[in-house]
Amino acid sequence: MVPLRTGINVMGKSSTNPALDTRQLWIYNSWLDMTVGCGAWSAPLLLLAYFSLASNTLQWSIAFYALALLLNYPHYMATVYRAYHRSEDFHKYRVFTVHLTLLLLITAVISHFWFRALPFLFTLYITWSPWHYSGQNYGIFMMFARRAGAQPAKSERRALHAAFLLSYAILFVNFHTGRSTDPLFLSLNLPAAVSSTLLIVLAIAFVAASAFGLSRLIGQTGWRAMVPSLTLFSTQFLWFLLPTVLSLGDRFRVPQSRYSTGVLAVMHSAQYLWITSYYARREANSEGRQSWRPLAYFAVLVAGGIALFVPGPWITSHIFHFDFTRSFLIFTALVNLHHFILDGAIWKLRDGRIASLLLNSPPRISDAGTNSGRGLVASVRWLVGSSSGARALRVATAVALLAWGTIDQVRYYFALHGDNLADLQRAAALNSYDTSLEMRLARKELDAGQPEHAVAAWKRAMQADPVDPAPRNALLQYLTSAKRFGEAYDITRAAMQRAPRDPQLLVNHGILAMQLGHPEEALESWQKAIAGDPDQADAHLYVAAEFERLGKPADAAPHYGAFLEIVAHHGAESRPPAPKLIGVALKLADCQARAGHPDQALRSYELARKIAAHTGEGKLESFASISEAELRARNGNPDEALRLYQHALQLDASMDDRHNEGVDWYAYALFLRDAGFPPRLSFASLLKSEKLMKFSPDSPAAKSFAKTLEAFEKPLGSEAARIRKNPEPIQQQALTLVRPPIKLQINE
Repeated sequence: MVPLRTGINVMGKSSTNPALDTRQLWIYNSWLDMTVGCGAWSAPLLLLAYFSLASNTLQWSIAFYALALLLNYPHYMATVYRAYHRSEDFHKYRVFTVHLTLLLLITAVISHFWFRALPFLFTLYITWSPWHYSGQNYGIFMMFARRAGAQPAKSERRALHAAFLLSYAILFVNFHTGRSTDPLFLSLNLPAAVSSTLLIVLAIAFVAASAFGLSRLIGQTGWRAMVPSLTLFSTQFLWFLLPTVLSLGDRFRVPQSRYSTGVLAVMHSAQYLWITSYYARREANSEGRQSWRPLAYFAVLVAGGIALFVPGPWITSHIFHFDFTRSFLIFTALVNLHHFILDGAIWKLRDGRIASLLLNSPPRISDAGTNSGRGLVASVRWLVGSSSGARALRVATAVALLAWGTIDQVRYYFALHGDNLADLQRAAALNSYDTSLEMRLARKELDAGQPEHAVAAWKRAMQADPVDPAPRNALLQYLTSAKRFGEAYDITRAAMQRAPRDPQLLVNHGILAMQLGHPEEALESWQKAIAGDPDQADAHLYVAAEFERLGKPADAAPHYGAFLEIVAHHGAESRPPAPKLIGVALKLADCQARAGHPDQALRSYELARKIAAHTGEGKLESFASISEAELRARNGNPDEALRLYQHALQLDASMDDRHNEGVDWYAYALFLRDAGFPPRLSFASLLKSEKLMKFSPDSPAAKSFAKTLEAFEKPLGSEAARIRKNPEPIQQQALTLVRPPIKLQINE
């Protein structure tokens, strides 16, 4: 409940009365009120949940789902019961009981067709939940303070109310700092520096408001009378401030969705049922009903809670084939939002009737029947009557809902056993329109050697949630690994009719089209993917490779460059392997060189060489150095070319790759000849190449090499024979050259 403002003192007793009757302080009894109502169990339950959830996730998930049936669901129904069961309240809050309800029902229908609505609804629900919890804590805090005899002034009420809201604001900032790790939660992505400043300011304001408000109340009533309120204030600290304090370290991060919907929701729901059951009992007594039946009341809440959450997702998934999990999340978010709004409207201590029942004021005469014959309440009056037919209908409905809730629990239990194929099959037999369940089932079917059953499960998952790419991608991965390219191609083509702008789908369709011999279609598909999402790095790579295959280096180069630009902004852990990056940089340089842009090509070769040197890829560094050296030599920079050739040969000597080392010595020999070095240096380098490569006799490569060697040897005459006997000194001299000889032009 969310009483944002409280009324005047309605207890009719002095706030300085030292002999306060403790029986008037408690709702039920001291231990129950302190444990559940004031949240004294918060610390042990939060610790238990934190440490047990990490080691027993399955058991805790089942336990929380069972607690939802007994606590969470009924607590929503308690608000509905409070707003709808009396005609006076129904008409008093008609904007909320009728118009808001119809609006949310319309939203539920729209959300099942507009798939992008779910993250907005879920984010609103998760963000609003702590506000709702804070409002309820504040209302109970003030209730106990007033029952203890406090008469807070306006300034004190504002300070205490501000303290509760500031604690919520601190958690809000924590939730929305940085990027969200949950696809259903849309973070505001506040910068860490901004949020740190906000947290400091909010924390100072919280301490100031708390100190002022609490000191004033304690001064009025004394410490002992304020123990329930102080305990509840500490609960607010444990729920909202402590997680933020812990998150300031590196090891703890507040999980937005799990934090608001886990053990915190259970404690809040139990607290809500504790106060609403007391109110319902007091209300029944004030209306002259002699006996209030708590078991009947709780049965109504359990059955009604099930009716709020369970039938909707089951009906939409079975009849309309919507994804069960998505539908359940939609209903969960909307029921919560309805609860938050309705709860804030009906629970206010400034309401005279509520104050009289919660603060021990003299009971008012009930006027419950004044409007009982009007409108919707009159039409359903028979259902709550004492006739045998109405009683039988109520019992049958309750039994049906309890059975439905039990089936829902059983299905959830089976669905959680991801390692048990039989249990997953049982869960799917109860409801097969559940994408996450069918995904787990498909993996287990594949592991069990039933690929066709796995394919069927993936297809059911795709049917349940057509916009979720996960089942489609999993199926495509299997089909391509099984070389069933035609089936995979048909799936992507059909999916593109529903999502023609899905970049990942377009990329996959292009890959399959290329595999099946449709290069034009593949290129078009990849270009559409890039148009929809320019950060599709792989699509740029595929387009570049296709343009290069078509002999269009000028068109290929920008896409190779785009790929490198995109991955440069990725974190180190998400970048492609270094050999792939170096290979792309080399391809970029080659395309730039062939397109007539030598300066750009040199920068790309240098980039490839630096990445290789930084990552320890010696072979690729050598290759990049040779390629850059050849281009620099062609562009009139022999000094730098010489240094790069020698660096590459030094790298080659440190690795066991004789063939590539021989190839590089061959390239070096050609450079030495063309740069005007003495012929003996190029001849000795060529001998080194011959020794390393060891051509097969009579092979075309051996014959070609022999002709080249003869051409290098002939100008040397008899000196060639001496070099052949001992080439190592000259080869070492070639490795230590400093600069090419200067060629002089003499005009005759």
